[in-house]
Amino acid sequence: MLWDRRRDEFKLGQWLKGRIYERRSDLSPDGKYAIYFAMNGKWSSESQGSWTAISRAPYLKAIAFFTKGDCWNGGGLWTGKNTYWLNDGYGHTVAHDTTAVRRDRGYEPSGNYGGECPGVYYHRLLRDGWELVDRISTNKSKCKDIFQKRIGKGWTLRKIAHAEVGAPVGKSCYWDEHELVGSGENQIIHCPTWEWADLDGKRLVWAASGKLFAAEIQRGGIAAEVELHDFNDMTFEAVKAPY
Repeated sequence: MLWDRRRDEFKLGQWLKGRIYERRSDLSPDGKYAIYFAMNGKWSSESQGSWTAISRAPYLKAIAFFTKGDCWNGGGLWTGKNTYWLNDGYGHTVAHDTTAVRRDRGYEPSGNYGGECPGVYYHRLLRDGWELVDRISTNKSKCKDIFQKRIGKGWTLRKIAHAEVGAPVGKSCYWDEHELVGSGENQIIHCPTWEWADLDGKRLVWAASGKLFAAEIQRGGIAAEVELHDFNDMTFEAVKAPY
């Protein structure tokens, strides 16, 4: 989906009959390219069942295609408009490449957050202005990492990134929850339905219940909430990329 944030207009890209690992994916700074990790489980196919691809956003058709064959590591981050870090891990096989963008072999993320989704996701959050303030582990199969970002008017957006076996119904093993923390004592607004949230310029944007929302940030909290788009009625369409 292409989101024009100046006009809040939305354009359908392409669907995938499979699983896109959004926490191991990234959009280039100018919005022109995407790098994503995906899996369809067809282990004997050309894709080897899982792969990292680079495409022209908002489409998924690969201009660079790296087969994987497992779900360890994979995906990557953009280090510039035309350079990317490939989360190689146990290794990819180059099925076909492109000269439009190039792999940044000099970049190495600082810190190790494992070979699954946090290994890309946490580096993306830190790059994009989030601060990792706490790591809490209750046992070997359940932990949460606390990120925060100041959003103005005395408020901080807190992102609680969960990693657990036996997650709540409707959640994957990696899922986020959010809350707004004010400057006053015990000034907290819990946002249990928010699946994603961030700052877009001076406004707060978030996703909940298949919809995208925005609101102003004021000293008393959030105001002038608007629904930007409702995605719930979307159904699969076979869309051909224009390249």
